[in-house]
Amino acid sequence: MQDPFFATSKSKKRKRSTSTGHATKKIARKEKGSQRVNGSLATKSKSGKQKRVEDEELVSDRTDEDGVDIGDLDLRADDIPETSGDEDVDETPAEKRLRLAKLYLDSVKEGLAEGEYDAAEIDKELISARLRQDVLEHSGKVHLFIADSYDLTAPTARLRCRGHRFSVTSATATEDLKWLFTSGKEGHINKWDLKTGTKVVTFYKQRLDPKGKGKEKASPLDLEGHSDEVLALAVSSDGQYLASAGKDRKICVWDPAKDQWVKNFGGHKDSISGLAFRKNTKHLYSASFDRTVKLYDLSVMGYVETLFGHQDSIISLDALRGETAVTAGARDRTIRYWKIPEESQLVFRGGGKSAIRELLEGGAFEGHEDDEEAGQQTKSKTGVDPQKRFVEGSIECVALIDETNFVSGGDTGSICLWNTGKKKPIFTQAICHGFHDVESATEGIVRTPRWITSIACLRYSDIFVSGSWDGEIKMWKLDSKLKSFSLIGTVEIPGVVNSLQLLSVPKGGLDGATWTKNTRISTDKTVKVTGVESILLVAGMGQEHRLGRWLSVKEGVSNSTVVMVFSPRT
Repeated sequence: MQDPFFATSKSKKRKRSTSTGHATKKIARKEKGSQRVNGSLATKSKSGKQKRVEDEELVSDRTDEDGVDIGDLDLRADDIPETSGDEDVDETPAEKRLRLAKLYLDSVKEGLAEGEYDAAEIDKELISARLRQDVLEHSGKVHLFIADSYDLTAPTARLRCRGHRFSVTSATATEDLKWLFTSGKEGHINKWDLKTGTKVVTFYKQRLDPKGKGKEKASPLDLEGHSDEVLALAVSSDGQYLASAGKDRKICVWDPAKDQWVKNFGGHKDSISGLAFRKNTKHLYSASFDRTVKLYDLSVMGYVETLFGHQDSIISLDALRGETAVTAGARDRTIRYWKIPEESQLVFRGGGKSAIRELLEGGAFEGHEDDEEAGQQTKSKTGVDPQKRFVEGSIECVALIDETNFVSGGDTGSICLWNTGKKKPIFTQAICHGFHDVESATEGIVRTPRWITSIACLRYSDIFVSGSWDGEIKMWKLDSKLKSFSLIGTVEIPGVVNSLQLLSVPKGGLDGATWTKNTRISTDKTVKVTGVESILLVAGMGQEHRLGRWLSVKEGVSNSTVVMVFSPRT
């Protein structure tokens, strides 16, 4: 029997019905190995050679009235309507695809045109650029090079949400910009209306019954909420589920629409420090101090599997569209890139050699002259004495830029840019947030770099931000080749930055928000093509670090969440 996923040379000579030919090509189009080359469908045979199959049935109607190639459309996008009032049950698959493509183009035109318009007069370049944009969003690569279009030094609107007694440990907004969720060290979770800045509901910390003994003793899993500090929050892409976790070693799933608890998940043996949803799915990842990563599927409310590999506490986690995740292992000084389907991981080792390891390797007393000469050159370039270089002892945070590039921050205050194709960092920026001076009775003034407490990326773009406790959030721009990055702006904000999130605001995404009345809107063509109107920055601030009380910044600091909007340049 002929495999329907591949077309052989014999099948070209065989006459087939129109419906069978369309169905075969529809299946072949969805095959991962298939590629559209010059109007034909190329598939790979077992020998690895590509075969070209002419699309006979669609060769005469491959373009619509605006000249856009229908074969290049990704009709699986979320914003394509599945049905319409003109649907005919007798229409062929090709006719249905053509009808859906025209509906999709109509929706693109409505989004690009303002007021009344004539379809023939709409700029075809804008339409084709929007179609390319949709394809790039599914490719998993950086495609939003928009950093130069924004003034990231001065937010055009700012909202401060106060509602936690202790430090805010995590803050996350839904992608539709409707709700904002924050968690605090006191164990409460607050839900905010992002349009008005008012608190909607609070999920309070629960108390265990101290009277029970033995088997009758109450368990945190029996409570509809948390019984200890909440350290991490995550919201699914569609906003259907909110996940929270913390020191009580369980994950709580909430229904934001009904403001009620749904389910608890146990399994971790220590505090849970990170949560992340896989984009556009119900797959949830959790990272814990017990050195494991667990995967859950909330579409069936079930546990899937556990990933092992880290040798120390995992304190940061991130995920995007692909079936992958990235984690930071604190003092094991590794970043692990997890490939879920292959059940494998890539290990990236950060930090430098310690004095003890150099002594054991016999290199501590060799090459002093060369080190001094290299040190003088390094000092002249960076302004930091290389003889006092700080060895990275912990990787504190990590964030994905796209499916293959990510950035990390460590306790030496350095930010590293990584790629899954190389073991070492592509680029490293040292001491990004300055030094912290501590007066010692024996040593005098001891200077240590402020470590990176949080880092976040605007997904698939050239913008990311970092935070510490120097009173500033720093904005960084990636170069076009993703080989380095540079500082492009700072925003003053006192306190310890425990959480950061960057979201793109689509056109009309903040309409009706009372705190953005004076936000200016740009008519820049590049911004219109990307579909991004503004950038939203969410920062969870506190007087203490979210994982400990060894650091305290109290002067002029409030435990709150700050939301800022950055608009395009006019």
